[in-house]
Amino acid sequence: MKLSRPVSWFLLAFGVWSWFIWITFVKNLWKDGSGLAFDDAGDPTAYFWVHLLLAVASFLLGTVIGVIGFRGVRALRREAAAGTADTADQSVSPSSSSSSAS
Repeated sequence: MKLSRPVSWFLLAFGVWSWFIWITFVKNLWKDGSGLAFDDAGDPTAYFWVHLLLAVASFLLGTVIGVIGFRGVRALRREAAAGTADTADQSVSPSSSSSSAS
């Protein structure tokens, strides 16, 4: 499967965004002082565990999506580099290659 340039960049950006958003969310969840994430004894509540699970799952999915986007961008760059090398090979005139064969 070949991804287009805009799709590859979108997936890569989504992966980076996911890392930023979900790491920030977990930091804020850990520091929660409202009583939702931790009870009076300082133990994690069900709210904490559910939201931590959501954050980890979203972080992992964002990572996978970002890797797919990165691989797409890398493949497109490799393809573009190979295309310029092919064009350079075709620009050699046939008379110069036949004269070296003599």
